[in-house]
Amino acid sequence: MVMDGDGVMEGALAMGLSGFIVAVLVPGIIRATRSRPVWGRVCLPASVALPLFLLVHAAATLTPLFHGAATPAVHWVLEAALVGSGFLFWLPVFGGRYRLSEPGRCLYLFLASPLLDLPALLVIASGHALGGLSMIVGMLPIGVAAMAVTWRWATAEDQRAI
Repeated sequence: MVMDGDGVMEGALAMGLSGFIVAVLVPGIIRATRSRPVWGRVCLPASVALPLFLLVHAAATLTPLFHGAATPAVHWVLEAALVGSGFLFWLPVFGGRYRLSEPGRCLYLFLASPLLDLPALLVIASGHALGGLSMIVGMLPIGVAAMAVTWRWATAEDQRAI
C-alpha cells in the first residue's frame, strides 16, 4: 500500500477492496460451494480460526504501514495469506466439520467485528485516515452478517416457542 502523494487514494482503494474481498466475496464463495468436501477437510475450530485470521489481518494491514511501501511480491503474499485465512475464518460460520451453533456464530461474528477494526484504527492514528476508514467500511459486512445471524436465530427461537 502506497501512502504518499498520489498513492493515497490507491492505498485507500486497496485497503477497502481487501476488506470487501474477505467480508463479502469469501463468504459468498463458501456459501455457493458449501457442499464441497474440501471445506470439511480444511475447516479449523473457531478457537483457532479467529485468532489466526486476526493475526494475518493485522500483519497484512500494518506491515505496509510500518515497513513503507511493500514490494509487489510482499503485497501479494500478504493478500493471499489474508484471503486464505479469510476462508478459514468463515468456515465455522457456514459449515464444515467445526460448524458453530447459532449462539456461537453470533458471538463469533460480534467478537470478530470490532477486533478486526483495531489494525485499521492504528492506520488512522498514524495519519492515514482514508486508508483506515476504507478498511473499516470494507469489513462492515461482517457486522451485518452478525446481525443477520442473530436475527435468524432469534426468529427461529421465537417460532419454536410458539
